[in-house]
Amino acid sequence: MKILVAEYAVGAGVDEFMLEGKAMLGTLVRSFVSCGHEVSYPTAGARLNAGEAVMAGRFEDALEKLSIKCDAALVIAPDEMLGDMTAIIEENTVNLGCPSGSVHLCADKLECTRALAKEKIPVPETIGSGEYDGDFVIKPRSGCASEGIYRSRSGRLSDGFIATRFINGEHLSASVITGKTQLPLTVNRQLIEIGGNISYRGGTVPYYCGRNDEIIEVAKKTTKILGCHGYAGVDIVLGDKPYVVDVNPRPTTSIIAIARVLEIEIADLIVKSSFGELPGEVSVKGSFTFQKASLAGL
Repeated sequence: MKILVAEYAVGAGVDEFMLEGKAMLGTLVRSFVSCGHEVSYPTAGARLNAGEAVMAGRFEDALEKLSIKCDAALVIAPDEMLGDMTAIIEENTVNLGCPSGSVHLCADKLECTRALAKEKIPVPETIGSGEYDGDFVIKPRSGCASEGIYRSRSGRLSDGFIATRFINGEHLSASVITGKTQLPLTVNRQLIEIGGNISYRGGTVPYYCGRNDEIIEVAKKTTKILGCHGYAGVDIVLGDKPYVVDVNPRPTTSIIAIARVLEIEIADLIVKSSFGELPGEVSVKGSFTFQKASLAGL
């Protein structure tokens, strides 16, 4: 098949996210090529050692132009932009990622939390406006990665921010692929630096603890409730319960490591989520630890 893989940092030339973006894009493009697909990707200049680079002007215009020529497409972008970009893909070809409606819901952290709480998924107490008093994490209501996130004891929320109760526990994520069935991939340990600000530094894949089954079950229920499809990552703080603190309706940085430990091509699973049947389980061999600063060599 002809497949378009479009990653925003590479396609739009955003230096701030270039290391992670290029590493994710390279992982996916190489995997699709290994599966025998003809792969193209828009770029503002950066090049990979696989796939066909297509020089892009405005990223959204490149999506429109390239997706209509492909059998399927996958787009990765900041969550607050991803819904509209996914809609472009949906109009032109088969979308290998989450539906645009699901993306919009996941991107709104307040509405996403409310939707999960309604279905009895463990989530931290969340305040959408006004004052807060206690131990809270302040984050943009819509945004990706760990940008603009900090810990605070009291204050008044600015417009566009929410407060979530700080949960003591292990910082993990679970990666799930959803098609006609759901396929859990791995539980991952997140390297989180907590000070005045909270920042993501990397991760270890896979991560095993005595509660992996519990974590996976919550992640599967979460992605089903939110209507996710294809690859999605669920961020969890494991305390007395596995609390869902964020849902990423797209490939996440962890996919760089997941692709290295799976004994099957990640691209094959993504394609099967739309065009076939997912296996009942996957085998994992070894482990892989990465830090954001080291992504340039991946």
